[in-house]
Amino acid sequence: MSDIRKSSIFYLEHLKSRGVKNVYKSKVKKEKEEQKETPKYKPFIEGLERPNENNKYSNLDEVKKELGDCARCGLHKLRTNIVFGEGNPKAQLMFVGEGPGQDEDESGRPFIGRAGQLLTKIIEAMNLKREDVYIANIVKCRPPGNRAPVDDEIIKCAPFLMSQISVIKPKVIVALGSPATCTLFNKKIKISEMRGKFYDWDYGIKLMPTFHPAYLLRNPKDKGLVWDDMKKVMSFLGIELPKTGG
Repeated sequence: MSDIRKSSIFYLEHLKSRGVKNVYKSKVKKEKEEQKETPKYKPFIEGLERPNENNKYSNLDEVKKELGDCARCGLHKLRTNIVFGEGNPKAQLMFVGEGPGQDEDESGRPFIGRAGQLLTKIIEAMNLKREDVYIANIVKCRPPGNRAPVDDEIIKCAPFLMSQISVIKPKVIVALGSPATCTLFNKKIKISEMRGKFYDWDYGIKLMPTFHPAYLLRNPKDKGLVWDDMKKVMSFLGIELPKTGG
């Protein structure tokens, strides 16, 4: 028996002889541990708006009219076209990316460059067409050099994405990449840790984060992971999974 254990037993016997019946363990350490496990929630972007239950728009044309020839942030200075979004206004499935690239800026259409062509292939592999889904970005103008949008740009532009979602009310949103996922959650996350799972979002919408098609162009080995994610989306929406040969 160790000296510490002997000393502890002796001390407890001494307390017992003095009439002490119970000895309680301190809760200070436990409280500190609990506090460490549940840190205070910090928004990804302060002031970022969420969809409003009292949405004032009845259709996407009204949202587009409100957006107008937008000059709310600095991105308008270099853009060629606003890339509003396109697809089925009553889609059950919506894809959200981060921002337009050069091809999208020139055409005014989302996801038509190399990454967009891969997204189209993914959609078609799901037994769907682009016209069946809705595709949009968190910002409607191309960031210079295709960089990720910064806070002020997202704050000014994301309300229009939220309004689009409010009007469409899809059953599932697939968030493509970290910027889109962080914005929709308004929380700093790692896409590698969040992807492949359904999360509850506003209006009862399910949110499925996955890798961005541009990432897959650089890391084709991860295409299978995204396809696994899309099969979960198909199953949730009741879309028949493609038959595999055997």
